Amino acid sequence: MIRKGRFNKPAAEISQRYGESISFDWRLYRHDIAGSIAHAAALARAAIITADEHQQIENGLRAIEKEIESGEFEWDYTLEDIHMNIEAALTNRIGAAGAKLHTARSRNDQIALDLRLYVKAEIVEVSSRLRDLQRALLHLAERHVDVVMPGYTHFQRAQPITFPHYLLGRIEAFERDANRLRDCLTRTDMLPLGCGALAGSTIILDREHIAHELGFSGVSQNSIDAVGDRDFVCEFLFCLAMIGLHLSRLSEDLIIWSTSEFGFLEFSDAFSTGSSFDASEKKSGHGGADSRQDWPALWEFDIDLDHDESASVLVQS
Repeated sequence: MIRKGRFNKPAAEISQRYGESISFDWRLYRHDIAGSIAHAAALARAAIITADEHQQIENGLRAIEKEIESGEFEWDYTLEDIHMNIEAALTNRIGAAGAKLHTARSRNDQIALDLRLYVKAEIVEVSSRLRDLQRALLHLAERHVDVVMPGYTHFQRAQPITFPHYLLGRIEAFERDANRLRDCLTRTDMLPLGCGALAGSTIILDREHIAHELGFSGVSQNSIDAVGDRDFVCEFLFCLAMIGLHLSRLSEDLIIWSTSEFGFLEFSDAFSTGSSFDASEKKSGHGGADSRQDWPALWEFDIDLDHDESASVLVQS
């Protein structure tokens, strides 16, 4: 915790424990270090630090990153967050040059940068896994192109469909998820570094160059908005929630089809569980209490909107 100037007493233990975030934001270390390396390079280009100081800072940060990855780095919750932990460790190792790293930067634009780098990386990773899943479903559809099966409403057989028709429907849903992620990325892909606490800095750095180094397509246009904007995080969480629902729908269908009442498929032992009561029972899916799931694709219920007064209520018929 930063306590300089007017503070004469240390912060209370309970206050430090309540205010720290290092217990979870340590996960941002790669992005925090990448941002600091780019910031140090910008300070050197602006002649705020010397070439030697720049090299000391970069070497020190890379050494700290290796220690974190190996589990050797010791986090200090009294330093509150990822930014202060890394900067303090750097200054302890290389001296005054490390303290200069915070020049023209606030923790406000620093965390805004770290979060954007983190979300960008996660979008790329999740998008790649979605594409792999779509390819796997497509390959499965191509292998079973002639398989005919019943389509259900109300758990009653309604119309004949093909198994590939069902699988291609799941691919469509995951494609919407991929499109949402791409759309989220466009609003995430803006560099906030340089905005300072909220109104920029009197030290002018080349933000476009920093953006290029860190892989951003552009820079933020309003410093007040940039340091407070977390819309992209909310959007990303919604994208993940929709992916979860679509995965749940696929899983629910497969679980239902694997029961003895349907008998369309069987899960291998590697993806099944047993029963604590019946040794002969084989279960697919989770064995605990139900959490919020999506409805099966071939509807188990009628879903209607009951517009009673001001409320819209989902009812199951």
